[in-house]
Amino acid sequence: MTAAAATLDPRTTLARPDMAEQALEGVVRATAYRAARPMHCAVAVADIEAGPGRGTAPLDQLIFGEAFDVLLAEGGRMWGQARRDGVVGWVDAAHLAEGAPLPNRTVTEPTAVLPLNALVAGTDRAGTSMIGDFLDDPVAVAQALLGTPHRLGGRTPTGTDCSGLVQQALYACGRAGPRYADQQAELGQPVERSAVRRGDLAIWLNAEEGPWRGHSAFVLDEDRLLHASGAHGAVVIEALADAEARYKASGFTAPVFRRL
Repeated sequence: MTAAAATLDPRTTLARPDMAEQALEGVVRATAYRAARPMHCAVAVADIEAGPGRGTAPLDQLIFGEAFDVLLAEGGRMWGQARRDGVVGWVDAAHLAEGAPLPNRTVTEPTAVLPLNALVAGTDRAGTSMIGDFLDDPVAVAQALLGTPHRLGGRTPTGTDCSGLVQQALYACGRAGPRYADQQAELGQPVERSAVRRGDLAIWLNAEEGPWRGHSAFVLDEDRLLHASGAHGAVVIEALADAEARYKASGFTAPVFRRL
């Protein structure tokens, strides 16, 4: 393994000991290197899971129009990488179609038929905007999702986890949106607890193995958060002090605050 490989995040690196994506040759060690096969999500939402069997641990979701680069097909499932946020995992082959068409519009209404941030091609259609005509307030986007059920691995208006909510809101505003809370903790610039304001991120980290290494939220004001809370089962507004106490009791680190 090279020094570069040691720093790669396995959640977003299309490689395993027996095979790796061709662009990683010389970066990671594998028995074989293959060119990825471009495909895209052909249904409203498709789960990305950790294993080849259905119903394994949730990692993420693909939404309509997003590209998925496939390296292996096995038993009606495909192993590859979501091109938009980089997550690697397994998707049902029936949910994918060949190629990665170039979209020109994105869904901007949470109540549209397709999920928020879905990618579509064609002329004007209800609930969409031209790519590049982004919304300008991530907090307002997240507020429109109040009451959405909490769903681990979800990132749509029908179910979302904490980092999925942040990602949805950032994408809708044309900003970088890493998938996981610890990755989101690298966005923007640090800010002191005493100086937080609307639109900052509050992120608690933990030392757990696996993809879920923290919790992320939007600061609504100096006293309140807006987040997808497993404890509450939905996207809610909560007192920052209450969230701090709960995550401290659960073994999380003190929150870090980031200004985008």
